[in-house]
Amino acid sequence: MSDNGCGFPAPGLHSFLFQPIATVGGFEFNKVMLLALITTVLVIGFFWAAFGKAKVVPGKLQMIGEAGYDFVRRGIVYETLGKREGEKFVPLMVSLFFFIWIMNIWSVIPLAQFPVSSIIAYPAVLAAIVYFTWVGLTFKRHGFVGFFKNVTGYDKSLGPVLPLVMIIEFFSNLLVRPFTHAVRLFANMFAGHLMLVMFTVASWYLLNSWLIPAAGVSFLMTIAMILFELFVQAVQAYVFVLLACTYVQGALAEHH
Repeated sequence: MSDNGCGFPAPGLHSFLFQPIATVGGFEFNKVMLLALITTVLVIGFFWAAFGKAKVVPGKLQMIGEAGYDFVRRGIVYETLGKREGEKFVPLMVSLFFFIWIMNIWSVIPLAQFPVSSIIAYPAVLAAIVYFTWVGLTFKRHGFVGFFKNVTGYDKSLGPVLPLVMIIEFFSNLLVRPFTHAVRLFANMFAGHLMLVMFTVASWYLLNSWLIPAAGVSFLMTIAMILFELFVQAVQAYVFVLLACTYVQGALAEHH
């Protein structure tokens, strides 16, 4: 705990560091890894249970699974890629959406109380999956020359400014794009968790002082932050998958 001189244990980077639960062969396994593992098991287990023995007349679990699957398929993938091109990418996008959403939602779950995606490594790996999918699709669809035109925004009608545009587009697509894709998710979850911890700790701190009315206000802010975080957690999963579909759509688009 950090101390600013008045005894208030202000949250900081230490709020994102965890002692290892176990160490096996020099490899440390901590709380965040455990939550990521549980997330994987939950997502796979849920869809396996929902669709493993799918019925013509679905049960409650299958109906929930179909609703979630259709939300991503129709609301994101089809809207961005179209039905014909998008169908083959639906499993990937559904997996990304629910994996990210559950990783985020741990932030407001008692005992867990930590969003896995606030650790940059996890959004970075997911962004890398999307990035290499985009690169591979672009090469497959357009070949080397087409790939070069795609990532540089080649358009001979631009005339004298074409070299400058190509340089900017090249660095933007190959370097900046995967970075911003990962950081957008990470930064929102990092900031949200920090704010939630601050108001939660402040509530307990003020409750043990003479500023009990202020503790009530801080507690109400904590509730408001939890509700806001529930909204942000879903939005960030949506935005991440929407951007992934946009990148895939760019890989499949024809460039002249």
